[in-house]
Amino acid sequence: MCRLFGLSSAPQRTHATFWLLDAPDSLSRQSHHDPDGTGLGYFSADGTPLVDKAPIAAYRDRAFAEKARQAESATFIAHVRYASTGSLDLRNTHPFEQDGRLFAHNGVIEGLDRLDDHLGEDRSLVNGDTDSERFFALITRETRRHNGDVTEGIRRAAEWIAANVPVYAINLILITPKELWALRYPDTHGLYVLERRAGGQHGSRHLDHTGTDGRLRVHSSHLAQCPAVVVASEPMDDNPHWRQMEPGELLHVGPDLRLTRQIILHDPPAHRLTLDDLHPEAAASQQAA
Repeated sequence: MCRLFGLSSAPQRTHATFWLLDAPDSLSRQSHHDPDGTGLGYFSADGTPLVDKAPIAAYRDRAFAEKARQAESATFIAHVRYASTGSLDLRNTHPFEQDGRLFAHNGVIEGLDRLDDHLGEDRSLVNGDTDSERFFALITRETRRHNGDVTEGIRRAAEWIAANVPVYAINLILITPKELWALRYPDTHGLYVLERRAGGQHGSRHLDHTGTDGRLRVHSSHLAQCPAVVVASEPMDDNPHWRQMEPGELLHVGPDLRLTRQIILHDPPAHRLTLDDLHPEAAASQQAA
């Protein structure tokens, strides 16, 4: 399945190094499906969103993703994509940018014609073909309607999706220059949060997180000296304080690292999809190692 990763060290800007594909050896390459895209998003000192991404369509694109990506920001978002909708194309590769915010999603939303109708003229926010970017456009529209309140924008968009179109999962991470939001819904896929103190559980160590499949690795020596909040599709080290988010839980990390959480979706989707309901390509994207 797609891998999500978000990090906030706000208000401190942090140097971090990302390997979106952690150079697996040839045997690992033969035993795992190749992903369909990788991407990293962060912000410059003046708040400009920066996105570094590529579809994995050839060896040179895999080499792009295996190369260490060094960046400085108070917030980061990373995504390894297994395509469920949309072609293998840069415009369909996460993260997406709208209104100066960055977004990535793991899951499947169907009924896209109905979603397009609901978006109306705001469908123009969408450049690609994915369900993810359409969902982001709905969040952006609802955020605008609620005077820039991102929490309310996510709530309203997720409520509409859950009530009106078939849903397998809509796990997401959204960042601004100093804030981070994450949503897990429903209980299909895990999403984990770690409130990491400076130096981690041992009090003096840098951050060095690696997914179990070796797809995504993150290193930051700066986080030996400052705290951070990390959100990921799975626990990425042996810290015992990783917590799985509850189904329907919306997490917000403020500009001072203050963390708030609330259940915004109490009931299962009105039209809940199972793996057997999905088209073969979408089903494969939700099971890939």
